[in-house]
Amino acid sequence: EFLSRIENVIHDAPKRILDRVFDAVGFHAVGDDIFRSLVIARLSFPSSKRATVEYLKSCFDEDYDLHKIYRYLDSLNDTKREEIQAISVRHTMEVYGGKIGVLFYDVTTLYFDSDKPDKLRKPGFSKDGKHSSPQIVLGLLVSGDGCPLAYAIHEGSKYEGHTMLPVVTAFVEKYRLEDFVVVADSGMMSEANLSDLEARGYKYIVGARIRNMPEDIREWILSQEKRQDVVRELVLDKDRHKRLLVGYSEERAALDAKNREKGVKKLRAKYATGTVTKSKITQRGYNRFLKVTGGDKIMVAVDEDMVAADAKWDGLKGYVSNATLTPSAIVEAYHQLYNVEQSFRISKSKLEIRPIFHFNEDRIKAHISICFVALKVYRELDRMLKNNKMKLSVDTVLNIAKTIPTISVKMAESTLTKTLFLTKRQEQIKPLFEEKFWGSQNSPEN
Repeated sequence: EFLSRIENVIHDAPKRILDRVFDAVGFHAVGDDIFRSLVIARLSFPSSKRATVEYLKSCFDEDYDLHKIYRYLDSLNDTKREEIQAISVRHTMEVYGGKIGVLFYDVTTLYFDSDKPDKLRKPGFSKDGKHSSPQIVLGLLVSGDGCPLAYAIHEGSKYEGHTMLPVVTAFVEKYRLEDFVVVADSGMMSEANLSDLEARGYKYIVGARIRNMPEDIREWILSQEKRQDVVRELVLDKDRHKRLLVGYSEERAALDAKNREKGVKKLRAKYATGTVTKSKITQRGYNRFLKVTGGDKIMVAVDEDMVAADAKWDGLKGYVSNATLTPSAIVEAYHQLYNVEQSFRISKSKLEIRPIFHFNEDRIKAHISICFVALKVYRELDRMLKNNKMKLSVDTVLNIAKTIPTISVKMAESTLTKTLFLTKRQEQIKPLFEEKFWGSQNSPEN
C-alpha cells in the first residue's frame, strides 16, 4: 500500500547542495532559472546541451526545451557576463576581508570539435597538443585560494604573453585595487610586459627563464651553492627595484634528472642506427640533446656534453620581481600559481569545458560564462567543506549525492517529500542537508 502511494522518485540531492552554494556566493541575483540549472548541471553532469536537457528532466524533474536553452545562450550578453564576474569578485573580497592582495594570472587553450577556423577559433599553440584544431585562448585571473575573479577570451592564435596586461589593467581599474601583486608564470616574462606593469605602478612576481638569460647572469646562477630552500638574490636594475631570485629544490632536481634520463633513453633507442633523414629530426623536447652531422643522410648521436651541461640546472627555479617582499615570501607567493593550474584542471577534467561544440561566438562566450560560474561554485563548496572539517572532496560529495533518492508519497491530505539516506556512505554527507551547515561558520568572513 505504501509503495502504491509513491508519486515520484528523483535524484536531486546534488542540486539541493549546489543550489545553496550558488545562492551563498550571490549568483541568485542574476535571476535566471535556466542559468542556475545550466551551472548546476555542468557541475553534476557535464555534457552536451542536448544531454543536459535529458539529465535535468530525469534527475531534477526540470523540463526545458532544447531550443529554449539555445535561445538563452544567445541572450547571455556582455552586460550579464560582467554582472556574473562582479558577483564572484564581491564574494571573494568578502572572503578576504575586503581586500585582494595577490592576483594570479595564467592562460590555457580550449579546442573545438571542428576543423573549420574563423576569426575567433584559430589554430595556434595548443596546451592540449591539438595544434591543428581551431581553438581559443582563455586567460584567467584568480585569488590566492584559486577562486576565479575574471576571465578573457582571445583568438586561438594569440601569443599568451600579450593577454595578461589588458586583463589585469581592466580588473584593477574596475575594482580600484591598491597595494596588490600580480603573479604570472614565465610565459608572461618579456621585457615589454614588465615595463608596462612598472609604468602602471604594479608590483609583480614572474617566473624567470633562467637558461635564456645573458651569459654573465647564467654564470652567476651556476656559481651559487645549491642548498635546499635557500633563495639567492641578484639585483637586475636598482632604479626599477627589479631583482632576480633563484631557489633550489632537491625534489625538483630529482624530477628534472628523472625526466631527462627518460627522454635521453628514448633518443638512444630511436636513433640507435645513427642514420636518418632530416625530415625525422625536430628540435622539440629532448631532441635538443642530439648531435647531427652529415648531408641529406645525416648521422645522429646523443651529445653527452649537452646532457651534462643540462644537468647543472637541475632543481633550479628563477623568479623576477619588483615587489618589496622577502625572497622567501616571493617564492611562496609564486608557488601559489598552482591554484590557477588546478582551476584549469578542474575546468577541463571535472567541468569538461572542452572540446567546445558551439560554433556561434555568442554561444561560445555563454558556455565559458557558465563554466566560470561552475568553477566558482566548485571552489566555494570546497572551502565550505574544509571550514566544516569534512574530509571529503567536492567530487566525492557530488558522487555520493547522485545516489541519494528523494521520494514523494501521497498521504491522506497532502504529499510528503523525503530525502532518504540509506547507506553509511550517504550518511557522510547528511550534514549538507541540515541548516546548521549553512550557518555562520560558512559565511565569507570566516
